[in-house]
Amino acid sequence: MQQHIRWAKQAGINGFIVSWKSMPKLNRRLEQLIELAETENFKLLIIYQGLDFEREPIPVEKVARDLDYFVYRWGNHPAFDLFGRPVVIWSGTWEFSVEEIASVTERFRDRIYILASERNLEGYQRLRHLVDGNAYYWSSVNPDTYPGYEEKLQEMGDAVHADGGLWIAPAAPGFDARLIGGTRVVERKDGETLKREFAAALSSSPDAIGLISWNEFSENSHIEPSEKYGARYLEVLAQIRGLPAPDVGNFDSDAPAATGAGYGLPMIGAMVLLLIASLAAIVWREAYRRKQPVDSGRRNTTDETAADLL
Repeated sequence: MQQHIRWAKQAGINGFIVSWKSMPKLNRRLEQLIELAETENFKLLIIYQGLDFEREPIPVEKVARDLDYFVYRWGNHPAFDLFGRPVVIWSGTWEFSVEEIASVTERFRDRIYILASERNLEGYQRLRHLVDGNAYYWSSVNPDTYPGYEEKLQEMGDAVHADGGLWIAPAAPGFDARLIGGTRVVERKDGETLKREFAAALSSSPDAIGLISWNEFSENSHIEPSEKYGARYLEVLAQIRGLPAPDVGNFDSDAPAATGAGYGLPMIGAMVLLLIASLAAIVWREAYRRKQPVDSGRRNTTDETAADLL
C-alpha cells in the first residue's frame, strides 16, 4: 500500500477515493490505509457502497449505522481533512427516496460532507438541499460518440456550485465491459482518451477530479502500474499535471503480478483524487455554505476553509 501511495503522489495525485462499507475485513484494510496515508501526508475520501451486488439499494438503516461507525472511528482523523472534514460520496443515491436520503444526511451533515452520486442534472436537483455536492462516477463514456459530453459536465458543475457544494468531475483512461459481461469498449489510445476526458472534466470547473480508477482492473480503467501497460498511465497523468515521469523503481511490467491482475490494494477499490479548484474558489464556496440558513437544507458551519488546510 505504501508503494502505491508514493507512486500516486509522484504522478500528482492528492488522494484516493476509497470504496467502503462497514465489514470486518474492509475495516481492517481501511485502517491500514489510513495509517499509511497519515505517514505519507496523503488524503482519503470515502465512496460508500449503497448498492448490493444485485445493484439494489441496501437498507437505509445499514447506511446510517455504517456512517455512524465511520464518524465515531475516523471522523476526526487528519487523513480525511482535505476539505475541512471527511467527505463521503454515497454511491447509488438514485435508488433511494428523498425521505430515505434525508433520514441519513440530517444526522451527519454537521460532522461530514455527504455527496450524492447522481448521473444527471435532474437527479442532483432532486437531492440538492439534502447533500453537500455531487461526485459523478462515469467510467464508460466515449468522448468520441457521446453528444454534449462536456456540456453535461459543465451543467452539473454549475448547478452544484450554485448551491455552494463540492463538485467532483469524472475522467477515465478507457473502459472495457467485456470482463464483467458487457460489450462496451472505450479504447485507451495510448493516453489520448485520458487527456481528452481530463480536459472535459476540467472544463466543468470542478473542486476535484475523480479519476476512474487506480485499480479497477475488471473494467480496464486502472492507472496503477500493471503487466499490460507498465507505468504508462502514471506517466500520462504526470505529464498532464506538469510533473516529471514517476520513478516506479524496479517495477517490471513483464513480471507476474502480486494479486493476479496488478499490484493492487487488496480488498479496497480506489478512485484517484486530483485537487483542481483554486484556493480562492474553494474559499468562496465554503463561505457561501456558511451563509445558508439551517432551514434551507444547507449547513451553517464554522469549519476551517480548504485554504486553511492546504
